[in-house]
Amino acid sequence: MDNPGKRRNLGGLSFAALLLALAWPAAAQAQGKAPVPPAETMDIGDEPGRVSTEEVTITEGPYARQAVFFRSNEAPGTVVIHSAERFLYVVQPNNRALRYGIGVGREGFQWSGLVQVSRKAEWPDWRPPPDMLQRQPYLPRFMAGGPGNPMGARALYLGSTVFRVHGTNQPETIGQSISSGCFRLANGDIIDLYSRVPLGTKVVVRHKATI
Repeated sequence: MDNPGKRRNLGGLSFAALLLALAWPAAAQAQGKAPVPPAETMDIGDEPGRVSTEEVTITEGPYARQAVFFRSNEAPGTVVIHSAERFLYVVQPNNRALRYGIGVGREGFQWSGLVQVSRKAEWPDWRPPPDMLQRQPYLPRFMAGGPGNPMGARALYLGSTVFRVHGTNQPETIGQSISSGCFRLANGDIIDLYSRVPLGTKVVVRHKATI
């Protein structure tokens, strides 16, 4: 797996990678935002017990919460998640949206679909699913909600799936492909999102980038 801090030699890029690098700015500008290349996958596991308070917010760079131009046929209030872009949008009137930087599922755990917010929870408990315990057997089988919980400060449960939009005690993973299919935000951002999204909100999950 690539190391995000490793230097890359342009001469070693494949033709496909070079085409992606050239095409990315045009794709990003079509959506009305500054071009941001897809982030690398981080090869780290969850860290139960690591404390990250509710005040943690992404304040600088492309993953900071901000209002952006966003052309969509979805009704205002709809949540649209673009996994490939690492962004979650709350649709606003007049082709605008509030955009949040997110962490997304690693390779093999990415998905797309149409769901609704079926439940909301503050400082949710955490029960790692069996497949996660197989990969990380050191994890606890249950952890009560709190600042050291990997689920973070808030959670929005997505339909009848096992997936959620939730906070994290690892804010450095925002913009990365790291989770088991859930979407994570810094605690300050998930608290803001939680206050804007009522039960029953439509959530559109898109894996592939759109141009």
